[in-house]
Amino acid sequence: VQLQASGGGLVQAGDSLRLSCAASGLRFGFNNYVMGWFRQAPGKERELVTSIRYTDSTKGRFTISRDNAKNMVYLQMNSLTPEDTAVYYCAARLAVKNSWDHWGQGTQVTVSS
Repeated sequence: VQLQASGGGLVQAGDSLRLSCAASGLRFGFNNYVMGWFRQAPGKERELVTSIRYTDSTKGRFTISRDNAKNMVYLQMNSLTPEDTAVYYCAARLAVKNSWDHWGQGTQVTVSS
């Protein structure tokens, strides 16, 4: 299984950024997985940002979406603040399970003030 996250970088406060995650090798087919974005800031625990099963979802400044035809999941982040600085990870879990079984390598997002 590969979850390849990309799109991170250094941006200024107030900017937007779109992260992408390309999934491959999921045993039961991409459509049967809940996809999530987590983040871990320096010195903090990893936290769930948002997840998606079927439909796009907006949580505050962040919107998660998926393209099942391309096995892709996206995270649109708007009005970024320095507090959003973290490594962002893409993850997958089977819809019938509670545990996140598959993780990507992470992409660094740094927001300068």
